Amino acid sequence: MTAALMAVTFGSPLVSATAEPKPSLNDLKNQVEHLYNQIESLTEQYNGQKERLKQAQRSAELAKKTLSKSESDLEAKRARAGMYAQDAYMTGGLGSPLTLAMSGDPDAYLDRVATTYALQLQQGEEVAQIGKAMATAERAKAGAKAREAEVKKLVSDLSSQRDKIRGLVAKTEGSLFKRALSQAGGYGRATRIEIPIPGEGKAAQAAKWALTQQLKPYVWGAAGPSTFDCSGLVLWAYQKVGISLPHYTGDQWTAGTHISREDLRPGDLVFFYSDLHHVGIYIGGGMMVHAPRTGDVVRVVPLGNRPFAGGVRIAD
Repeated sequence: MTAALMAVTFGSPLVSATAEPKPSLNDLKNQVEHLYNQIESLTEQYNGQKERLKQAQRSAELAKKTLSKSESDLEAKRARAGMYAQDAYMTGGLGSPLTLAMSGDPDAYLDRVATTYALQLQQGEEVAQIGKAMATAERAKAGAKAREAEVKKLVSDLSSQRDKIRGLVAKTEGSLFKRALSQAGGYGRATRIEIPIPGEGKAAQAAKWALTQQLKPYVWGAAGPSTFDCSGLVLWAYQKVGISLPHYTGDQWTAGTHISREDLRPGDLVFFYSDLHHVGIYIGGGMMVHAPRTGDVVRVVPLGNRPFAGGVRIAD
């Protein structure tokens, strides 16, 4: 596991100390794809270790309960053995001739003595067995705690590595989109922006399809091919890659897997406002393509300060 962890690399620096040519848009796209692959591998390792951590914690808790039960059993056996010893003392000892002579029923007395003696022997053996069980439970508890600590360390290391790659993804995507936007003259006005989308899966393909519809007018209730509303653009783009989605933001919200903002990938759906009344398609670099409102056109914009409600992954 440690070797696998150490094998993760972060790629070459984006900016050289010497005056080398700036990477092209395609170079930046390839770097982002490489980082996506790394973070996906790390995420799976992280998920696997989280499951192992749960198992280790369950084992530690079970060992703790076993030890607690053994301690309770031992205490009960010791108390019972003490009672037998006290009874023997009060009656003058198990083999006292005086007690036997003074007994009105010697046979009954001998039966009781024999029974008491047998119970004492049994208790002594049980106490010894519980003592051994406690020693075993102690070892199991210590082993389980050690395993739990080991897996916690692995989870922490993987989480740290994943955070570093997230930072590199943001930096590389930022460079990619900054270059694309500068070539297009910015996104302040309705301008077609040519941006290479990293990835070849259905989600990335849907994002690419959505970008081909830039500058087409917003029309409420429209789902292409010449006009769109926000959920209509999502429906149309995913339809192009063979995935059917409903034409309603509320239903699109429940159509996939919910993901955090820092884990967004190109093609993920991004929702805004508490009632989820607006949706766009994330394309990377903190940007999305969407159909904004009546009087506007399909365009690329930053996620910005809109009240972000969440992300949904429809496909890989």
